[in-house]
Amino acid sequence: MEHVFTAIAVGFEAAGAAAMIIGAIIALVLGARSLSRRDGGRAAFQTLRNTLGSAILLGLEILVAADLIRTITSKPSIEDAVILGLIVLIRTVLSMSIQIEIEGVVPWRRALLTSGGQLLAQNIRDDARAARAADAGAADAR
Repeated sequence: MEHVFTAIAVGFEAAGAAAMIIGAIIALVLGARSLSRRDGGRAAFQTLRNTLGSAILLGLEILVAADLIRTITSKPSIEDAVILGLIVLIRTVLSMSIQIEIEGVVPWRRALLTSGGQLLAQNIRDDARAARAADAGAADAR
């Protein structure tokens, strides 16, 4: 049974890494699209930065889940619990730092909690909205 949970934890780790890699690709595409719409370098950089930060947040959340599964399903020991605590603490501090950097406000001051996935989805929606507005402006100019 331990082999099954180890495989599940490895799957979560792969999913976390994939979320960060795919998110980085999405961030590059959204940043390039922002530049191609002539939104300006600052807007493109902000889009790239926010989207990449969101992808990293999502990946960290998944990696914490993998660590929890791995620790809970292994032979319990105080050493494993301390190591898990340190890993979760480090990843939590990283997540909070990235979230503060993206949103400009500490998480406990935010009225609505959002996850990395929600932030990533919001960036994609914002890009789609801007692309529709640019297409509509180009159609009106014709």
